Amino acid sequence: VQLQASGGGLVQAGGSLRLSCAASRSTFSIDDMGWYRQAPGKERELVAVITSGGSTNYIDSMKGRFTISRDNAQNMVYLQMNSLKPEDTAVYYCYADASSVTSGRRFRFWGQGTLVTVSS
Repeated sequence: VQLQASGGGLVQAGGSLRLSCAASRSTFSIDDMGWYRQAPGKERELVAVITSGGSTNYIDSMKGRFTISRDNAQNMVYLQMNSLKPEDTAVYYCYADASSVTSGRRFRFWGQGTLVTVSS
């Protein structure tokens, strides 16, 4: 599965951005999809996850500001980010957990990352 993330950019504090991630068609069945982020000098952290059934979970600091959604027909996952803060500055990575339809083995696939910069 190849993942292509887009939508990052420079935004002022309080602004909004919408990240998108497109997954290629493949011989894998995609289960959970989500977003991580990695700020300069920090470890990668989970931002949000959404199951194939639409259940969502967020890290506490994002609740109420970020919304994850997906379009299963288009193999897309989105992250709507509102009320952005300078501390949200990071490279955002999408991922997909998928199972091979032939072997049943489960893998995690990553997108290339998209940079979000929030200015104060």
